[in-house]
Amino acid sequence: MHTTITTETMIGPDHVMDVREIPCAIKHGLILRACVELPVGAHFILQNGRDPVHLREEIAAGWPGAFAWEYLLQKEGEVRVKITRLKAVPEGAGLPPAHECSH
Repeated sequence: MHTTITTETMIGPDHVMDVREIPCAIKHGLILRACVELPVGAHFILQNGRDPVHLREEIAAGWPGAFAWEYLLQKEGEVRVKITRLKAVPEGAGLPPAHECSH
């Protein structure tokens, strides 16, 4: 059976996107797509096993000022970050280039 992972199936009614069990190569693109698909003013809570600092840097460099990043929880094995879309990104801006996973 083939299951497609989409941002719609990943973000629950509580706005939490739990990516702890998803391989890095897949999770990175899902998170970036979730950011792009957010309406201005909306948010989701990213739940990950470690601090996604490289992703934050990519988002800030690719879409300066477009997203707010607020840590809700930082502990061993679990990080929760509230990502809020503050403004639209330019048409055709696309996703920032992905980096290689460091784990």
